[in-house]
Amino acid sequence: MDSLLKPADAVIFIDRKARRYLKILTPGRKLLIRGELLADDVIGLEEGSRVKFSTGEAYLVLRPTYADLVPLLPRKAQVIYPKDTGPLVVWGDVFPGATVIEGGVGAGALTIALLRAAGDRGRVISYEIREDFAAAARRNVATFFGEAPTWTLKRRDLYEGFDERGVDRMFLDLPEPGRALDVAAEALRPGGVLVCYVPTTVQLKETVDALQARSDFGEIESFETMLRHWQVKGLSVRPHFRMIAHSAFIIVSRRLADGASPKVIELPIPEEPTSVEEETGEDEPPDETA
Repeated sequence: MDSLLKPADAVIFIDRKARRYLKILTPGRKLLIRGELLADDVIGLEEGSRVKFSTGEAYLVLRPTYADLVPLLPRKAQVIYPKDTGPLVVWGDVFPGATVIEGGVGAGALTIALLRAAGDRGRVISYEIREDFAAAARRNVATFFGEAPTWTLKRRDLYEGFDERGVDRMFLDLPEPGRALDVAAEALRPGGVLVCYVPTTVQLKETVDALQARSDFGEIESFETMLRHWQVKGLSVRPHFRMIAHSAFIIVSRRLADGASPKVIELPIPEEPTSVEEETGEDEPPDETA
């Protein structure tokens, strides 16, 4: 990627208090924060430059990283924050070339991460029932990811079933993932990974109970992530007073082969010893005072 900022680039302006402002560099348009600055005065600068707005206030300008971008995304739905996106993609084992289904698209934050991870040879298919969420995701992916020929967004109720079969990975961000296990099992290939994302302990228990009741899912694990930043200023080295604690639970499971329910192996019951000799291997009880 070129270090020079270009028209239509998404950039963040960072002020002296480390507050971030997400803007798009549209030629001929003014950028407004506290004061104004022409986008044309920023286009062509090297990323990492400092610029001054009309009030004289200076800002550092950079292209946003994924972690910068997600909290600032325009949205109507709660986004999945970066502290969870990393574990979701890693525990979900999304690899270049994977075929991935996303159930519930929200603002498109996870969609962008999945598109990056699956790469040009992969496919991401998102199912979303709400048109306002779908429209927001389309805008955000187009603006902050770019052209996405490997992405398909379907306006459908996923509880009615998926069109795809032999899918490698599936992510469900739904109120009731347990209700979708039948259709998830039909779409996933044996060995595929199912990841569910739920905010409450009630949903956690209901989802895990539903998975445990089935013979076609196994290797179930549940966890949450917490993120605490640290302040390092001279001799002051301490955690920040505020931290990003609970956001949601991540539930990971594997699609098993049909008929792979565990076999019950009956072990022979050892016979009870009938004498002291059989129990100790000695002719008489051992001398406990020795």
